[in-house]
Amino acid sequence: MPKTWRFAPHDAAAVREISRQLRLPALVAQVLVARGHTSNSAAETFLQSSLMDLHDPDLMPNLSEAADRIVAAVRSGRRITIYGDYDVDGVTATSILWHCLRLTNATVDYYIPHRMEEGYGLNCDAIRQLHEEDPQRLVVTVDCGISSVIEAALAKELGLELIITDHHVMAAELPPAACLVHPRLPGSKYPFGQLCGAGVAFKLAWGICQRLGDGKKASPSMREFLMSAVGLAAIGTVADCVPLVDENRAIVRYGLGSLVERCSLGMKALLQVSGLGDKKELGADDIGFTIGPRINAVGRLGQARLAVELLTTDNPERAIALARYLDELNQQRQVVERKILKQAKEMVAENPAWLEAPALVLAHEEWHPGVIGIVASRVAEQFEKPAILISLSRQDRMGQGSGRTFARFDLHGGLSACAQHLKTYGGHQAAAGLKIEADRIDAFRADFCEHFSKTHEVIASDREVSIDAEVRLADLTKQAVMMLSKLGPFGRENPKPIFAAARCELAEPPRKMGEGERHLSLRLKHYGTVMRAVCFGAGDWADEIAAVGGPISVCFAPTINSFNGYENVELRLIDWRADAPSPSRLAEATIGG
Repeated sequence: MPKTWRFAPHDAAAVREISRQLRLPALVAQVLVARGHTSNSAAETFLQSSLMDLHDPDLMPNLSEAADRIVAAVRSGRRITIYGDYDVDGVTATSILWHCLRLTNATVDYYIPHRMEEGYGLNCDAIRQLHEEDPQRLVVTVDCGISSVIEAALAKELGLELIITDHHVMAAELPPAACLVHPRLPGSKYPFGQLCGAGVAFKLAWGICQRLGDGKKASPSMREFLMSAVGLAAIGTVADCVPLVDENRAIVRYGLGSLVERCSLGMKALLQVSGLGDKKELGADDIGFTIGPRINAVGRLGQARLAVELLTTDNPERAIALARYLDELNQQRQVVERKILKQAKEMVAENPAWLEAPALVLAHEEWHPGVIGIVASRVAEQFEKPAILISLSRQDRMGQGSGRTFARFDLHGGLSACAQHLKTYGGHQAAAGLKIEADRIDAFRADFCEHFSKTHEVIASDREVSIDAEVRLADLTKQAVMMLSKLGPFGRENPKPIFAAARCELAEPPRKMGEGERHLSLRLKHYGTVMRAVCFGAGDWADEIAAVGGPISVCFAPTINSFNGYENVELRLIDWRADAPSPSRLAEATIGG
């Protein structure tokens, strides 16, 4: 389906005023105004986001009690076990709390469930094992547990003290843990409810440090720890795709610098093997596309404990070995991912009824359960409908599934409506997981699609590309594009600035590039200015653009491409259309690309 281009309103007076008062290029001022920062003060506040914007940790529901319980356990010499999740958010949250407690000389260890064998979150076998090993220990979850009613009840029955810290969607019934820490608990007055698990863990660590200082301020060594820990929190925040506004923006903005300036041995090794070791500044993309996937790969392939070890080790040789291993696993993950995506596309092509259905539910015996979530996201994006991929076990015919949403559909609500077909499920609006018996998949698919049709309608705005401004390519000077980076970090609810240019000519024929000719390269000429544009995964567009035979309009995100010591502006193509006869801007023009 064609996308709709939606241009932000252009308030020329506000753009001129902000540009003049804050000494910004007009291009940057236009983006600020397009994002709702229409006054000098609002724009300046946004640009100057800092750690001072972080809220007092004691405002978070029950965090004071949790910190007090943990400090009491430290002082009494009890073992503290951090129970984390196996994704990037859980791994970084575990590492933050581990570093904090080690600083207090606590007896601390961590437990990360095996993704394929134990699944997400708390499980009863693990609770029993932890209790049998040390019934006096304190267990603190990070990034999981808020839906673990049965597991928390077992811990309570065994007499195992359990603190749950989480940020995920809550069920109607809350787990009967000794203490629940969550920014959105019923009755919460915490000012910002969208922290990720690592963000919550960072706030808890802050609260612990306060209590071990003078009650309000941490000691100098603990303040230094918190300054480094915000880097780990930034990794979890970006990787978990929470909104990059308010506290999250401050965490990531400061944390990116902390990752370079206060780099641990493990992070330094990971940056080196990832090709980022010599960068003086990191961006959110470096986390989202380089660091995060390597940490995630080890969890997806069942060895998340190694990622925590990498982020906590003080052994240089071990750090290098672990970083290299994570890099190898990420390469394996990419191969597996490409194979699953190819098979998923073939399955849809072979079943026309599925192609016409409002949602996709696909299952295969060869699919790796740790990778299907990434592929589900790509399938949902390509086919523009919610997608659930299920890995089937040959042994017990049990399926483990992972889904991603489309067009704001509440995926967790959809699974709840079809719960009669599922063994277990969990997640949130945009992403969810499930377990299902193989012989229930067809019935689940039918009911899930019916629920979507009855409760949700895909509208034009779901296929919109929001464009900050129409520009001439000549406006995109290196200085202006570098200034645009000051609006970051970019991510959910603060996306990269997107621009459009009309009536671009081809300076040379479009080229396919990369392995399997999967990517697109263009050279565009616009009123005498020539720039390169690339689009990854869109090699098929080359023939379509070449066939137009006339000017095209493009929308894109400008970037600075560094190669062999040279820097130049390059366009990341997002969409295109054959130009209408009139060059005037069409606020809702649809494209055919």
